[in-house]
Amino acid sequence: MNLALVGLLAGMALGFAGYFGGFAAFLLVAVLGAVGFVLGRLLEGDIDLGDLGDLLRGRDRRR
Repeated sequence: MNLALVGLLAGMALGFAGYFGGFAAFLLVAVLGAVGFVLGRLLEGDIDLGDLGDLLRGRDRRR
């Protein structure tokens, strides 16, 4: 599945949540989608927890 199709599906899900559930549902779907994205990247091995913690604190570990 290419990224354009994934983006289309995510946009449609957010649109339906916003239309049928209101702004709170839109935010809930967006936050849960972001959490799912980060968990997926962790499981694939693209990022590790140390990098994620440094990113959230604003530190650059590569220096």
